[in-house]
Amino acid sequence: MKRWLVPALIVGTVSHASEDIADKYPASLLYDKPVEVIPGVYSAIGATAPPTFENAGHNNNLSFIVTGEGVVVINGGAAYGLAKALHEEIRAVTDQPVRLVFNENGQGHAVLGNNYWAEQGVPIVAHVDAAAEVADYGGSILEAMKRYNGSQADGTVLQGPTETFEEEYIVEMGAFRIEARYLGPAHSPGDIVIWLPRQSLVISGDMAFHERMLPIFEHTYTADWLETWDAEFEALGATYVIPGHGHPTNMDQVRRYTKGYLEYLRAQIGAHLEAGGGLAEAYYVDQSPYAHLDTFEELATKNAGRVFEQMEFE
Repeated sequence: MKRWLVPALIVGTVSHASEDIADKYPASLLYDKPVEVIPGVYSAIGATAPPTFENAGHNNNLSFIVTGEGVVVINGGAAYGLAKALHEEIRAVTDQPVRLVFNENGQGHAVLGNNYWAEQGVPIVAHVDAAAEVADYGGSILEAMKRYNGSQADGTVLQGPTETFEEEYIVEMGAFRIEARYLGPAHSPGDIVIWLPRQSLVISGDMAFHERMLPIFEHTYTADWLETWDAEFEALGATYVIPGHGHPTNMDQVRRYTKGYLEYLRAQIGAHLEAGGGLAEAYYVDQSPYAHLDTFEELATKNAGRVFEQMEFE
């Protein structure tokens, strides 16, 4: 009898990905081969590490849904070649054509492979704010990818989404009702989730993290993210979560490492502010309960500084 990935993770503890593993799938530009999470829903789990030549920029999850009437892809990938590699894996699973691509936000690993999909004649859908990010910053995002990816960037040109939406974009295809939803401000402009209500599975994008530390950008407003989480994301009641980074899991895990981390860091910074502390010391507030997460060393002090700068004026 066939076994799928998620049930084992639902009852288990958090699984840790290693940054020391350069590539789990040497035969492909993909960091790892796609796995079937639940029937019809697949994800190629990226490295929980910064983008590098060794992982070809595949440090997020590239997912696809085989509906019976076509394939829906979530994330364009970080480069033309990475999108092509994902398509090869899709073709190994099904002869159904790819009919739609969603960009989970406007970051490079979500959009830089768009031109491959556009060449295939596939519509590319994103939130209006994500499309604006690509329009405003896409050139610099592309150049940054070329610097780390070298020859693996070949063929990549900037391609924005071909369709946009503001609140939701719903597709009925085969056995699936696929709801792309903008829930509110979260990690980055235009973050969306893909909700499959019949399967109780959410492809959360960067709304939810668990195996790697979440990054707080200049435009990441943590109070708003927490409000969106409580008011909208929890309300989905998802059984299964494919996060933006890391292995498929459940709500308990992403709640612990996303909402829990944001609340913890804000409490630490709040106490520091009440004690009259400044920015220089704020970088070093205690974050040891999260030190086991991948990218902790790269992100913890930056996160603390940005939360201090936000909370100083709240």
